[in-house]
Amino acid sequence: MSSFGHNLRAVLALGLPLAASHLAQLSISVTDTLMIGWYGVDELAALSLAGPWYFVMFLMGQGFGIAVMPLVASAIATEDHRQIRRVTRMGLWVSVIAGLGTMPLLIFSKPILVGLGQEEQIAQMAQDYLRVAGWSLPLLLVAMVLKSYLSALEHAQIVLWATMAGFGLNIALNYAFIFGNLGAPELGIQGAAIASLGTTALTLLVLCLYAFFHSTLRRYQIFLRLWRPDWEAFGQVLRLGLPISLTALAESGLFTASAFMMGWLGEDALAAHGIALQIAAMTFMIHIGISSAATVLIGQAWGRGDAEAMRQAARATLVLSLSLVALTIFAFLSIPDLLIGAFLDPDDPARDRLIAIGRGLLAMAALFQLADAMQVVALGFLRGVQDTRLPMIFAVISYWVIGAPACYLLGFTFGLGGVGIWLGMAIGLSFAATSMMIRFWTGPIRKMGPA
Repeated sequence: MSSFGHNLRAVLALGLPLAASHLAQLSISVTDTLMIGWYGVDELAALSLAGPWYFVMFLMGQGFGIAVMPLVASAIATEDHRQIRRVTRMGLWVSVIAGLGTMPLLIFSKPILVGLGQEEQIAQMAQDYLRVAGWSLPLLLVAMVLKSYLSALEHAQIVLWATMAGFGLNIALNYAFIFGNLGAPELGIQGAAIASLGTTALTLLVLCLYAFFHSTLRRYQIFLRLWRPDWEAFGQVLRLGLPISLTALAESGLFTASAFMMGWLGEDALAAHGIALQIAAMTFMIHIGISSAATVLIGQAWGRGDAEAMRQAARATLVLSLSLVALTIFAFLSIPDLLIGAFLDPDDPARDRLIAIGRGLLAMAALFQLADAMQVVALGFLRGVQDTRLPMIFAVISYWVIGAPACYLLGFTFGLGGVGIWLGMAIGLSFAATSMMIRFWTGPIRKMGPA
């Protein structure tokens, strides 16, 4: 029987590289926001629209890549190498189909954004960005499958290094193409899109080479006869991955809706919202890494039928996540001006206004840190036991029946503005966290035996 300390070390060993890789991935987006923020407020507002819209399309397909992780972890427990290969290959299939299928919504995004009440000029700039960056979406979804495959096999370090390589390239390409340095043309927001496309391509290349050539991974032969369909495995990935995508889409949709609502409040409010959301997302990425580690460990225990190992892994994950929550709440409340100001040109005349707006938003972000962390950790637990349908229902109710109406009522009906919109998000997240945690501790794990 594994001890709490053993599981804590296992979560740390697997979770820290994954958390760092998620942070590095987010840093690519943060770098775009930071450098575009120094380029111009209009461009920053456009990126604050384009970024969430791209992310929604990503979430529509990422569930299939995430589904590969618990399926591979469970197959590892029974040493079923053929199953590992089957679900990974079909994960690649489904992800490519999903990526190409969402491309029209990126290429022709302007009418959608204008129809949602955004200014035409800002919507046009957002579309200019998405028409270039959108081509990175199929590549990114394929990379998600490989990251899940490698993480389930506890090769998380390469996920970190591949993402870090992409991060370095992103900075260089942003510097060149946004501002017109190093002999490159000055392309503004389209330059940031070119950087994102190049970054994703490099990350995927590194992961593919590692998965193909690493000595301990050759036995799985995931690229062998890649062109051949395996409809049974295709169905497994689809059935498990679709609810994951819809769950993530429900949550992200709430954040995207909040961006649209902030746009109704004006350009300054939208720009401040984009900055505050990037800051909050940085800590959230660490929780995603910890949650992914829990999915692998609980998935392996689920494959062995070891309920006590599942409980110990869950408890260790909760300790790490709650410790981080305490630290981030302190940072958001104690140094908000420093955090927000880092994204703005010191000479920008709108700087003081944006910092003042962002200060209140970060206070609300501190409020929902606990709920946000607990809901993503609970999702990691449930994915480990391949329980994805009921969490999807919980997410839809929490974010759209409760959260989105709360954002509108508090922000506009009760006149709290941006702070009210963020408070509404906190309410939705709290309902999601509570329902999903109850599901894990009273659902599949209890059926396996007493604690």
